Amino acid sequence: MSGILPTAPGMTVKADQTDREKLHTVAKQFEAVFLREMLGAARKTSFSGDGGAGDISGGQGMDTFRQLQQEHFADAAADSGAIGLAKVLEEQMARFVSGPSKSSGQASAEPDASTKAK
Repeated sequence: MSGILPTAPGMTVKADQTDREKLHTVAKQFEAVFLREMLGAARKTSFSGDGGAGDISGGQGMDTFRQLQQEHFADAAADSGAIGLAKVLEEQMARFVSGPSKSSGQASAEPDASTKAK
């Protein structure tokens, strides 16, 4: 199984991964896609009203460079966990998959003794 979108190295889902490892990878991919969309919308804004991306002329080459820069930033931010969206998604979805957590400090998929029915 391949990744959802072309992403940073190491962010593709592999067949030999456990469900929990796949969840970890896909959560990071989702965060990267979310950040790309957010950055793309921000890049289209203009405070002068003449065009997008701050109205800096540069042609198609500059537009392509900015898009690649934005994609790289989104992948790097998602991979580093700087925003934290992937961690929250993974913790919320962990109860639906089995297997050990790939990242440390994750909440357990099993409810603790205080929440179990008595």
